Amino acid sequence: MSDAVCHVDFETMEAFMVDVFKGMGVPADDAAVCAEVLIAADKRGIDSHGVGRLKPIYYDRIMDHKIQQPVTEFEIVREQAATAVVDGHHGMGMVIAKRCMQMAIDKAAEFGMGMVVARDSTHYGIAGFYPMMACNAGMLGMCGTNARPSIAPTFGVENMLGTNPLVFGFPTDEPFIFTNDYATSVSQRGKIEQYAREGKDLPAGWVIDREGQTRTDAVSVLDELVAGTAALVPVGGIGEETAGYKGYGYATVVEILSAALQQGAFLKQLSGFDADGGRVPYRLGHFFMAVNISAFTELEAFKKTTGDILRALRGSQKAPGAERIYTCGEKEHLAWLERKDSGVPLGPEIQKQIITMRDALGLDGYRFEFE
Repeated sequence: MSDAVCHVDFETMEAFMVDVFKGMGVPADDAAVCAEVLIAADKRGIDSHGVGRLKPIYYDRIMDHKIQQPVTEFEIVREQAATAVVDGHHGMGMVIAKRCMQMAIDKAAEFGMGMVVARDSTHYGIAGFYPMMACNAGMLGMCGTNARPSIAPTFGVENMLGTNPLVFGFPTDEPFIFTNDYATSVSQRGKIEQYAREGKDLPAGWVIDREGQTRTDAVSVLDELVAGTAALVPVGGIGEETAGYKGYGYATVVEILSAALQQGAFLKQLSGFDADGGRVPYRLGHFFMAVNISAFTELEAFKKTTGDILRALRGSQKAPGAERIYTCGEKEHLAWLERKDSGVPLGPEIQKQIITMRDALGLDGYRFEFE
């Protein structure tokens, strides 16, 4: 096993993930969707949500903990012209989410807007994948999801809210889609997992303990978040001085939209443990919205105005010493340009996980350079 970061081309890595999902019992078409979402994260430089999550978030929960269903039962429990409520029955979050967003897109194509909400789902990968689906259909998209308790409310120290991303996607006349794919906490668990894999300390101010003191040991923090003795800080930081209440407020908006409309689980009900400490499904909720731009204006006109706004922002006066100003989605596009030829970077810990899954599932056709 290599002690250095090694690269595997995207085609091989995606094919491997498809076969791993199939080995878990996920049907072939659904396995392709799951791998598509994960590899999209790696392509965009979002290493916190790519192949590094294949084992701990999906493989372990299906094969070891038995709290996620590999075969997804997608049930529409309520539907009207422009809306729907879906129950995912603890199936594959990526499959549930992609079908929900496609429903929203189809409804928006007919009625101008579409909104679909889901309950009893599971982790659905990078949130930005789904608004980008709407953008590729000539629409603007929005989605969000709640998650296991992580964020403490402003002036609190108990992890209550999930990292709860609130994500928008807008088509533009530029080479990349505008998308603000990030959590409502200063950082998210996936990034902390990445720091732990790399043996790095967390920046001060990301996590607090029950005494309100910042915590920086990434490995310990992951355990403490599960135990409830540490919490993530909302966007804006600790307290009100740097407007932490804004991140707290937006996280609460996502929690409500991910639970109240679909009458799903929320807050501590999403911990993944029952009262006796036994593992149970996470019961996540999501919401998806698509808006048909052509109901308001010509698509190309919207794209140009959006592009003009982004170009004006990037062309504004830079701070002393700053090389450039970025707009949402640009860094991810640049990551793709850099990685499209080199492939997925895999550190030693992920290399071990890949070999473990390959050998356990008997996927003998795969051999990697890092072995």
